[in-house]
Amino acid sequence: MLFDHLSASARIDPSAVIAPTAVISGDVTIGPDCQVLHGAVITSEGGPITLGASVIVMENALIRASAANPVHIGDHTLVGPMASVSGATIGDEVFLATGTRIFNGAHIEARCEVQINAVVHLRTRLPERTVVPIGWVAVGDPVQILSAAEHERIWAAQQELDFPGYVFGLDRETPDLMVQLTERYGRSLSRHADDRRLD
Repeated sequence: MLFDHLSASARIDPSAVIAPTAVISGDVTIGPDCQVLHGAVITSEGGPITLGASVIVMENALIRASAANPVHIGDHTLVGPMASVSGATIGDEVFLATGTRIFNGAHIEARCEVQINAVVHLRTRLPERTVVPIGWVAVGDPVQILSAAEHERIWAAQQELDFPGYVFGLDRETPDLMVQLTERYGRSLSRHADDRRLD
């Protein structure tokens, strides 16, 4: 399903194959020989998304850009089933396994491997050929790769990265943080009310 969003629509190379149940919305460029499988969602929320050549986006994966954080996915990269990429730059020949989560402002350089259910956190940079093990968390620049059991170290690094400030422009100490966050984000997402289906 193709949608025009914010007066922008997808540019899809004729050699790419898009499953009929995939959703492509807004300013999205899909390069040659890409495969976008059933249930995948690629949605531009004000910023562009570019998939290079021979990118595979598997079932139920989510790729989302924002005005502040576009998405670029390099050639010969695989985005696994149920993986999520939000506002990140992904290099060539990267493997993002099932259930991985890649957050806004992350940079994953060429030939990295993010294994099943691993996380690359906000504004984190993975140098070329880095491996994030199954279920582990990569956080910061320079990166720390930590077991999920190391919650205190992960939390300390996360606080410095300031998720609510970076993504939503809100101070973490705001007393009604979730009220302001959901109202602000809801207003932004309501722009989909004017989307127009193209296929």
